[in-house]
Amino acid sequence: MKLSLKIGAALAFCAAAALAPCTTFAQPAPATIRTLAVQASKSSAQPSGPYDERGWLDRFYAPRKYAPAWSPSTAAAALWVLNRATLQGLDPRDYGADALQRQLSAGGDPARFDVALTSAMLHYLADLRVGRVRSEYHTRLPDARLRQYDPVERLRAGLAGGKLQAAVKAAEPQLRLYGQVKAALAHYRDLARQPYAALPAPAAKVAPGGAYPAARDLFERLVLLGDLAADAAPPADGTYSESMEEGIQHFQARHGLLDDGVLGRGTIEALNVSPAQRARQLELTLERLRWLPEVGRGPMIMVDLPAYRLWALENGSDAAPSAEAPLEMRVVVGALKTETPLFVGQMRYLEFNPYWNVPRSILEKEILPKMARNPKYLEQNDMETVPAHASVADLKAGKARVRQRPGAKNALGAIKFAMPNPMDIYLHSTPAREAFQRSRRDLSHGCIRVEHPAALAQFVLARQRQWNADTIQDALQPGPTKHVDLAQSIPVVIFYATAIVDTDGSARFAGDIYGRDAKLRQTLAARRSL
Repeated sequence: MKLSLKIGAALAFCAAAALAPCTTFAQPAPATIRTLAVQASKSSAQPSGPYDERGWLDRFYAPRKYAPAWSPSTAAAALWVLNRATLQGLDPRDYGADALQRQLSAGGDPARFDVALTSAMLHYLADLRVGRVRSEYHTRLPDARLRQYDPVERLRAGLAGGKLQAAVKAAEPQLRLYGQVKAALAHYRDLARQPYAALPAPAAKVAPGGAYPAARDLFERLVLLGDLAADAAPPADGTYSESMEEGIQHFQARHGLLDDGVLGRGTIEALNVSPAQRARQLELTLERLRWLPEVGRGPMIMVDLPAYRLWALENGSDAAPSAEAPLEMRVVVGALKTETPLFVGQMRYLEFNPYWNVPRSILEKEILPKMARNPKYLEQNDMETVPAHASVADLKAGKARVRQRPGAKNALGAIKFAMPNPMDIYLHSTPAREAFQRSRRDLSHGCIRVEHPAALAQFVLARQRQWNADTIQDALQPGPTKHVDLAQSIPVVIFYATAIVDTDGSARFAGDIYGRDAKLRQTLAARRSL
């Protein structure tokens, strides 16, 4: 059952409960509520996350003259929501759900309960809207997105109009991917409740038809994970059967492994990662999706760095399924020493047959040492100095630069997709096509190489009538540099998720290439201990 339906059912139940006599829900004194709200606004605690909630309680209660906000029915509905925060990859402990439930059941100080529940719900709505920790997409405090979605106004309106469900639903990221990842999280939590014994690693790689003593257990594992149909032919005792090869290939593809169908240590290690661990990866993805800025309706390009994958979406903000499958392709991203940064850029123009302007860091660390060993290095690699014939001394002093001319040797290939930014990160084609066949593709200096540049160009230029598949192919042929401005810029989201849902609805998992999962877990744990 979807969360919205469950909330609706709970609210209906609680509305009926409100009609029954209730003698245990004492009315708190407005003076006490006012004191608690003002104390919160004067707290000296500095916010560590993406928002500062110190003045929220006073803003919430002041227009109602500090009268209590919650009835028994609405309080029960709010606690129902908080106790199911796990559906969103959030933790009910962050909102004191258990303690609030005990207070509601046992009575106690009604003013403190009213204020505590309001604080918990405001906290929950803000977390659901912008995430629990400050992201690289929003470095300023408070997060600007809370101007469009003000938790105080949303909660006040939701309670006044009996639409608490709408306030919660509106807080969720309006991306279809968010709902897909939520569904995958629920699925992997279900899997985590089942036995999941470790499979033994083979002494050597096993091809279909080879011996693998735990073949039956492997078959059941593939069926459990959905990589093999339940009605597939089971293997003979101790044999890795050909009928299981397709399941292994599907599993390998979903986990960023070489999908050769061969059973090796790496594949078994991935099969032995528990569903509970996969669920934790999906929880981090939901957190990161909450970080993303609003990009509006229209086309959007998303690049998931650890998955080495790009998706071009016709309507990136649409929560509903699209009639057409998104354009999808493999990418090469920055190596560990030259990580591709996370940011949202605006693709504004393309260059066919571009020059490659060598970044200063690459010039100093790579090009100049190669020139010292080989005086003809620039000439042999179709490179030139700007201004022409500049000396090595000028290059070292920053008085000249190096660029590579368009052509077969050009590092950018035949096309550059430009999204101006201070880091000088962009998407481009590449003559090194073999890199896309590798399972690990963090190989670049930070820019992103795309597998199918012509298809991406067709997506990007689809709204400009003079461009089609034929004209794009003509422009990709060797020739002078051609600059093409986009009629409308396209958001490009550079994203990091080791767990995501693919266009066919299956969960994909990847290695934590930059160690960001570990850092995020530490940050979230530290936040809870404050």
